Amino acid sequence: MPATIGWVPCETATGTPPKTAPTTFTRTVTWHTKTDRQNQEKLAHFIQKKMLTKQGIYTNFVDTKNRQTGVATGHELLSESAGMWLQYLAESHQYRAFRQFYRATVTTFDDSGQFSYRYDPRNKKRFAVNATLDDLRIIRALNLYDAQTKTNHYRQAAANHFAALKVGSLKAGKLYDYYDPQTKQAAKTTSLAYFDFKTLKYYEQGTRAGRRAYDEQLKVVHGGYLGNVFPLYASSFSWGDLTYATKNLNTSEALEVLLHLAEIGQLKATSRTWLAQQVRAHKLYNGYSTAGSVTNSGQSTANYALAAMVFATANDQANYRAAMRLVWEGQVTGNSPIQGGIGDAKTQQSYSYSNLTALNAAGM
Repeated sequence: MPATIGWVPCETATGTPPKTAPTTFTRTVTWHTKTDRQNQEKLAHFIQKKMLTKQGIYTNFVDTKNRQTGVATGHELLSESAGMWLQYLAESHQYRAFRQFYRATVTTFDDSGQFSYRYDPRNKKRFAVNATLDDLRIIRALNLYDAQTKTNHYRQAAANHFAALKVGSLKAGKLYDYYDPQTKQAAKTTSLAYFDFKTLKYYEQGTRAGRRAYDEQLKVVHGGYLGNVFPLYASSFSWGDLTYATKNLNTSEALEVLLHLAEIGQLKATSRTWLAQQVRAHKLYNGYSTAGSVTNSGQSTANYALAAMVFATANDQANYRAAMRLVWEGQVTGNSPIQGGIGDAKTQQSYSYSNLTALNAAGM
């Protein structure tokens, strides 16, 4: 349980972009091989031809007859996928496609300046709340576009979206999982995976209050460290009693925490070593208890792609290559409607998250 945290309010959101250019969002070193590039092209082709629509990207190649209340399925659309696709378009210098898809993203998901996390084109339903990490991912993609093109095309739009977050899910320096603009209620918890420190620092470093808020946000994540025996982080933090959740970890979210720490040079050596051991042994499972026991023995291509991104960010080329070899084992190569995609050729189940995570990992 962490010590009491002295929170300080940030300045009122104004939508003013930082004075510095967003060069922090670009990468200067890439380790992808010719094979990675070829497989990435096949994967991008599958996404463009089979998953991409004028409104967004399908959650799954296979549609579902009945929708679920708590989770997107089938041909529903997620702002998570939109942000990941925008990142790919910027990284691959497809600037016209980026501009077109960002306009579509705003049309589909924009809700009072933040982005609805989910949209169902079947009944034209836009869900009321956002997912803060998804908003930050789109904001980062906008800044990446400007960094790549050396323009100021999207800096104001990105700043406006960040200002909208500061009204709701990033209020007074505290980062919440979501915000409902209709009820004006925010979540009471924050997933540690949602702290995108690179993006947060870009917007918060310009003022004393912002820097203090950033330091406190970093303190929250560091306080969730589970220990050197199992060097991952608690899943979430409760603002009501300043405690960390003891529920089992979803590995994808746990790896997002490691990636965000790696991006600011604060990935622990113990975490990197543990991750390398799991990848080398091909034993990176989908779920763990906070004590480190396996709770879900399935394995996911997306998790190996996230591991690859962590290693690339930490300048660990050997383990990046090891992880990417396992990523491509999940790519469908035979004659199938999902050929080139990440998924199950028999059932044709192919999820946007796995496809897009692999796509972006391949470009690192």
